[in-house]
Amino acid sequence: MANHKSSIKRIRQTRTATLRNRYYGKTTRNAVRKLRALTSKEEAVVLYKKVSGMLDKLAKKNVIHKNKANNLKSKLALHINKL
Repeated sequence: MANHKSSIKRIRQTRTATLRNRYYGKTTRNAVRKLRALTSKEEAVVLYKKVSGMLDKLAKKNVIHKNKANNLKSKLALHINKL
């Protein structure tokens, strides 16, 4: 167990950040799945803009790697263009 006040605080902060990151990561993954399931190009274009922003935000916060975000956006754009 931690003995210092600062380490106890870091444990609390880390737990909070982990829960927040897990929530936003899961929300984004569900949005990506929803986008891949769409068959209407108009709906997909609207949702792509939101999902793209979510991925960029996760990459900025280091929840996912920036290259992973870019790869996902690229694959989703290809998917939309095929519709």
